[in-house]
Amino acid sequence: MSDDVQPTAADVRAAVEAVKAALDRHLDAIENRTGEDDPAVYAAFEALASAAETYDELLYDTYDEVTPFEVPAPDTAPEYAGPEEPEAITVLIRRDYTLVSPERLFAQARRSSDGDPTASATVNAALGAVFGEYEPDEIAQRHKEFGLEEGDSTLWVAAAEPAEAGEWLDAPFEQADTQQVICRFDVSSVFDDELGVLDPD
Repeated sequence: MSDDVQPTAADVRAAVEAVKAALDRHLDAIENRTGEDDPAVYAAFEALASAAETYDELLYDTYDEVTPFEVPAPDTAPEYAGPEEPEAITVLIRRDYTLVSPERLFAQARRSSDGDPTASATVNAALGAVFGEYEPDEIAQRHKEFGLEEGDSTLWVAAAEPAEAGEWLDAPFEQADTQQVICRFDVSSVFDDELGVLDPD
């Protein structure tokens, strides 16, 4: 919802009525389904999810409250196809950031390089200096000090074959296989919390 147009109580009331109607249509589609993959059920599910999301946003914007339920997204994760007792694992982490304060980034880069002016000559140089000096977990915990704003993040723990030192460094992410993922944790402003573990069984 835009900051320029704040929702009204009437908007919230209309949104909850839309959720009620979507619930009725969803149940009706289920009761009259023509098969396991009836497109009418899927369409009603999507409409219900959209209506619930709209209501939740308006409720929060207007009253600073949220609903006690969440309509789950369809489970699109592939089935686990790895070994039951893997000999090795690999941990894949992605964290996204938006650069909101280059000045803070430059200051941290100069500090980490004992005042070397080349460390803060460009954003790329500053990022190299900072990530070369600090552990990624420390940057994640102190991201505001580095002029960064957190975005989405994901962590995968996947089964892997034992590897010799340096064996995969030329292409470290080339072998990522979603069917080898044992558990996964996603954090996103879309959900406003950490999602649970994906059960491989």
